[in-house]
Amino acid sequence: MIAKPEQARERARTILRDFGVKGVPVPIERIIKAKNIVLQYAPLDEDLSGMAYIKDGVGIIGVNALHHPNRQRFSAAHELAHHELHAEVIQKAVHVDKGFRVLLRDDVSSQGIDPLEIDANAFAAELLMPQEFLKSALDAGGLDLEDDAGIEALARKFRVSASAMRYRLAGRFQE
Repeated sequence: MIAKPEQARERARTILRDFGVKGVPVPIERIIKAKNIVLQYAPLDEDLSGMAYIKDGVGIIGVNALHHPNRQRFSAAHELAHHELHAEVIQKAVHVDKGFRVLLRDDVSSQGIDPLEIDANAFAAELLMPQEFLKSALDAGGLDLEDDAGIEALARKFRVSASAMRYRLAGRFQE
C-alpha cells in the first residue's frame, strides 16, 4: 500500500465543509459522534494513544484517557482517519482478546513509515489544524517559527499540542 497524504487531507477538508466548521478548535468529538462512531476514553498503556476497530458493524474509537486532552484530540482525529480512509483494513485487522478487530496507534505507527499512519497523521493534522484557519492565524499574528511562546499560544487556540503545531508548521505532516 502506498501512502496518499494529499487524498487524506482532502477527505479532512471535506469533513470540515460537511460539518460547517468555521473556526477552531474543531469539534472533533461532535464530528465523530455525528458519524455514528462510538468514542470511548479509557486508561491504556502509556505507549498506546488510541485504537480504531469495528465490532458487530459498529465503529469504535478508543482514546487513552491518561494522555493530555490535546493529545487525546489528535488521537481521536487520527483514529477517525482510519475509519474514514481504512475501513476495509480495520475490519480485517488483528484480533485482540475480546474478539475486537483493532488497528493500534503506538510507537511504530508514529515513526512515519507505515502508509496507513502517514495518511492518518496527514488527515488528523488537516482536520484539527486546517490549512485555511492556520494561514489566517499566521497572517494575523505574524508568528516567528522560532518563537516558542507564539507557537504554544497558537497550539492552545487550536487545542493541539505544541509539538503537533510545530510539526504542522514545519510541513512534516505533508509527506
